[in-house]
Amino acid sequence: MRFAEYAEKLMGMDDSTWQRHANPWSGWSRLTVLPALALAAWSRVLIGPWAILPAIAALAWVWLNPRLFSPPKRKDNWMTRGIFGERVWLRRKSVPIPAHHERAGNVLNALSAVSGLVFIAGLIWLDVWATLSGMALTMLLKLWFLDRMAWLYSDMERQNAQHAAWSSGDAPA
Repeated sequence: MRFAEYAEKLMGMDDSTWQRHANPWSGWSRLTVLPALALAAWSRVLIGPWAILPAIAALAWVWLNPRLFSPPKRKDNWMTRGIFGERVWLRRKSVPIPAHHERAGNVLNALSAVSGLVFIAGLIWLDVWATLSGMALTMLLKLWFLDRMAWLYSDMERQNAQHAAWSSGDAPA
């Protein structure tokens, strides 16, 4: 099982949760996760082992976020289409995607993993430049990945009726 599939199962992402996560408010507010984790990790300097509490709060936000928002009223915006594309990406074993999208997604995920390691190293060593550069690059690469996923969704909704139904409102996401 791929990491992303495992994370989806761990998060309990069913059709209803995906539909709610497709709300642009859910997608954009998820960009607060890495800064929240950074603040939690750096708070250990001030509050010692109590820093686990803001870390737990940040991780709880990851789970809670896709459940807080209603399904989007309009499904033609970039963030919603990017989130639909992420779902297409996760289904690529059962519904093949064009090779150029798979290559681009894999490259962006690999680069994001490397920048994520820089971010984690910065948190461990309390190195402000590693933390900030790793976080910024990881977030930038995530947005680039989302852009690619919006493109993937645009291509795939023309080829797959279930994918097309996500944006038409004819079926659950």
